[in-house]
Amino acid sequence: MTLGRRALLACSLAAPTLLARRADAAGSVTAAIYPGPWEEAYRAIVAPALKADAGIDVAFEPLFAVDEIAKVRAARGNPPFDVMVLDPGPRASGIDFELYEPFDGTKLKNSSKVPAGLIDKYGAAVAAQVVGIAYNPKKVAKPAGWKDLFKPEFVTHLGLTGLQTTFGTMCIIENAKAFGGSDTNIEPAFAEIKKVLPQVAAVASPAALPGLFQQGQIDIMYINTQTVTTLKSRGVDVEFVVPDSGASAFVTTMHIAKGSQHVAEAYAYIDTVLATPIQDKLAAKPYYLTPVNKEVDPGSDVPMKSVEEIGKFITYDWQKINVQRAKWIDRFNKEVAK
Repeated sequence: MTLGRRALLACSLAAPTLLARRADAAGSVTAAIYPGPWEEAYRAIVAPALKADAGIDVAFEPLFAVDEIAKVRAARGNPPFDVMVLDPGPRASGIDFELYEPFDGTKLKNSSKVPAGLIDKYGAAVAAQVVGIAYNPKKVAKPAGWKDLFKPEFVTHLGLTGLQTTFGTMCIIENAKAFGGSDTNIEPAFAEIKKVLPQVAAVASPAALPGLFQQGQIDIMYINTQTVTTLKSRGVDVEFVVPDSGASAFVTTMHIAKGSQHVAEAYAYIDTVLATPIQDKLAAKPYYLTPVNKEVDPGSDVPMKSVEEIGKFITYDWQKINVQRAKWIDRFNKEVAK
């Protein structure tokens, strides 16, 4: 049987309505999630647990943080998802743009398992990241700190990446600070990078660095502990170094999008993510997401016994950084990644 033009048009018009009803059904929640390991882990672990424990279905929308912010802003109070997952820079932007529903941590049964300060009026932390230097101990000596990256014995093995990611921005800032810069003045980092750029082994996107390391094209890079543990699990020779100036850390947070029609379900979803059994599974092989639940061991490659120690690490004022970050990214792309 062949459908006529009118029938096809009717079907095409009906399809979005059916999808919308499915997304807006009672007992459901739509959540933005980072593509890759996060999406894989949440589909495998969080979604079944939420359904079993609360009878709630979750639909995931794979997006990077900056795209989440852009979509919610464009929606003008009718958000395309109920829960946002964000790193500190985009989180700060969301606060400035008033994109979140007021958050009440007392609605989370697992709030007591999260260190004080990691749940606030905007949202709740759901994972942590520690950032420093990774190196291949069979190829190069152990670096002491950020200045070592630009020394002759290291720079020909170095993989550089820009400021598109939170960890990339933090590491460029730390490089700048090692040469007299600050959180808002990264000129010294650009100056040092330009000096050694012809000798640098690779300038690559953040997602490409682990592959280059595994293939032996680079032997030293700045990265997070999650990547180091993942590479180790594949048999790669890699170790994490806390720089002599200290390691940087941040938390990834979840927020209920302003205008969400599924606030109760959103709280249930976030609460499920924070539960001890779920955090334990997310922290295990093959995902290695650093837990914020105090009852879960962060793992041998994470230089802390519990997320309660996160206050000892270097953190940043992202509202100040956000003012300049777009210009920094553009400059890195033009001057370094050209």
